[in-house]
Amino acid sequence: MKLRIAEVFASVQGEGLWAGTPSVFVRASGCNLRCVWCDTPYASWSPEGSVMTVDEIASEVDALRGSATHVVLTGGEPMMFDAIVPLASRLKADGFTITVETAGTVYQELPCDLMSISPKLENSSPPIESGWLARHEGTRTNTIVLSRLLESYDYQLKFVIGDDPSRDLQEIDTLLSQLSPVDPSRTLLMPEGTDVETLRRRMSTIEPIANVRGWGTSPRLHIEMFGNVRGT
Repeated sequence: MKLRIAEVFASVQGEGLWAGTPSVFVRASGCNLRCVWCDTPYASWSPEGSVMTVDEIASEVDALRGSATHVVLTGGEPMMFDAIVPLASRLKADGFTITVETAGTVYQELPCDLMSISPKLENSSPPIESGWLARHEGTRTNTIVLSRLLESYDYQLKFVIGDDPSRDLQEIDTLLSQLSPVDPSRTLLMPEGTDVETLRRRMSTIEPIANVRGWGTSPRLHIEMFGNVRGT
C-alpha cells in the first residue's frame, strides 16, 4: 500500500501532552478540510509530495530515529488513507510510540498510543470565495466518529482558539455535551497563530479560561523554537 507523503523529518513534538518529546514526523499529504488558518497548506490546500510504499516510509523514519522513540503520523488528515493502518503497524513493530494527529472526522483501527484529536471549530471556516466553505462546514464535525475515537484510544482533545475565545468556548461546550464524558485533564486549549507574539497574546487570554474548567493548555513549542518553517 502507498501514501503520498509531504515530508518526513525529525524534530520535537510542539503541541499537546507530549510537547518537547523528540519525535519523527510523517506528514501525509491530503485533507478533507480546508482550514482558513492551516499552517501546512502543502498537505491540504495544495497537496505536495511523493507517493511512497509503507516500506519506503518506514525506512526513512528508521534513518531519522536517532534518540527518538516517538513517531507522529500527521497531515493533512492521515486517517483518510487506508495505508495509514499498515504503516502504523510497521512502525509499532519497529519499536516506536505512535501519535496520530487527526481532526476526528474519519475512523481507522490502528496501533496508536496517543490519538491527538483536534476538532475544527467555526473559526477554521474558509472564505466562501474559496469554493470550500459548504464542504468544510459539512465535514468538520462528526460526533459519531469523535465518540468512537474517544472510546477506542488514549486521547487528547485539542481545540484551536482564535481571537474570539467566548464564541469558541460556546461551540466547545455544545460539542462536549454531545459526547460521552471527556477527561478534563485531556482537554486542551491551544492558541491559533504562526508567530510568537500572537501565540503569547492569545495564550494569556485562554489560560485562565482553561484553568477554571480544569482543562489544560497546549503550547506551539516548535514555533517558539524554530519559527513557522517546514520540517519542524
